[in-house]
Amino acid sequence: MTRVAIVTSHLQGGDAVSNDVVGMAGALARRGFDARVYSESSELTDTEVFKVSSIHEFLKDPADLVVYHYSIGWEPGLELLRTAKCRTAIKYHNVTPPESFAGVSPWHEERCRTGLEELKEVVRVGCDLYLADSGYNRDDLVAEGVPYDHCLVVPPFHHIDELQFVEADTETLDKYRDGRTNILMVGRVSPHKGHEALMKAFAVYHHDQDPESRLIIVGKEEAAFEIYSRRLRELANFFAINDAVLFTGGVSLSELKAYYLLARVFAIASEHEGFCVPVVEAMSLTVPIVAYASTAIPDTVGDAGIVLDQRDPQLMAEAIDRLVKDEALNFEFGLLGRQRYEEHFTTQKIEAELFRAVEGL
Repeated sequence: MTRVAIVTSHLQGGDAVSNDVVGMAGALARRGFDARVYSESSELTDTEVFKVSSIHEFLKDPADLVVYHYSIGWEPGLELLRTAKCRTAIKYHNVTPPESFAGVSPWHEERCRTGLEELKEVVRVGCDLYLADSGYNRDDLVAEGVPYDHCLVVPPFHHIDELQFVEADTETLDKYRDGRTNILMVGRVSPHKGHEALMKAFAVYHHDQDPESRLIIVGKEEAAFEIYSRRLRELANFFAINDAVLFTGGVSLSELKAYYLLARVFAIASEHEGFCVPVVEAMSLTVPIVAYASTAIPDTVGDAGIVLDQRDPQLMAEAIDRLVKDEALNFEFGLLGRQRYEEHFTTQKIEAELFRAVEGL
C-alpha cells in the first residue's frame, strides 16, 4: 500500500488550508492509500496529526509520496522536500503579500516575505508534481519556472457537504430575520481580506439606497490582528454605520448556515485570495455574489456573480442594490452559482481532479 504524508506548518479549525489537508487525507484513505497528516503544530481535536520529526519513519519506499501544503514561509517544509527519499508534491495555496501585514503583525509580515522567497527554492527542488488551488496560483508557479503541463489545478477540499445538511441555528435566524436587508461577508478578520473597502461600499449602499440594511461580517478575530480589528470599528464609526455592521467572530457550522440563509447578497472586497472558499459556500447555497476582481476571485467565481474590475465603492454599492431589488436577477445569479458549484467544486469533482493528478505520477 502506497504511503502518503500530507504536511503543513500549522493546522486549525475553520482554516481553508487545514480543511484541504484533512479533506485530501480522507480522500486518499478512501481510495486505499495509507495517508497520514503531519504538522509542526495543531489545534485540531478530531484528526490524528503526527509530528513532522517522525515523517521519515513513515515514508520508507521510493514510491511513497509527500504532499507539502504551501502557503507561508516554513523552513522545515523546504528541508523535507530536499531530503525526502520518495516522490514529492506541492499543493500551492499562494502566499499573502507581506505588505498586507505592515503595521499590524510583524510576525506575519516576516513569514510571508520568507514564504515568497522560499517559493523560488521550492520550484528549484524539482518536485514530481505541483498542484495549485486555482489557475491564478498555477500562473505563479509557472512564472517561477514550473512547466505548465507539470502543474495541475485541484481546488481545495472544504466542509460544504456538511454545511449543506446541517440544521441552521434557529436562534440566529430568529434574531436577524427582522426585515432588514442582510449583506454577508465570510472570512477571517485579516488585513488582506479587504474589510475596509467592503465597509466603504456598504456605507454608500446603506446611506444612499437602503438605511434598513445590515452588513454581517463572519470570521474569527485573532489577537495578532488586534490593531486591524480596532481600525475596522473606528471606520464603522467614521462612516456612521456602527449600528449596521455586525462582527460575529468565529461561529459554528450551524450558525454559518443560518447567516448564509439570511443573506440577500454575498459581498467580498478582498485584496488577495489564492482561491476563496466562502464564495463557493455562497454559490452552493444560491446566495448571489458581488466581488472585486482581485487575484483568484474571478477564477473561482467565473460567470456566477458580479465581478467588478474597478475597486470603486460606488460601483459595488450599485451592484449590491441591483441584486437586492431585482428578484429575477438575484434568482438567476443564485442558480448560476449553484450550477458552477456542482460542475466544479463538489467533493466528488475535487476528488476526481486529485486522483487524475496522482495517477499521472
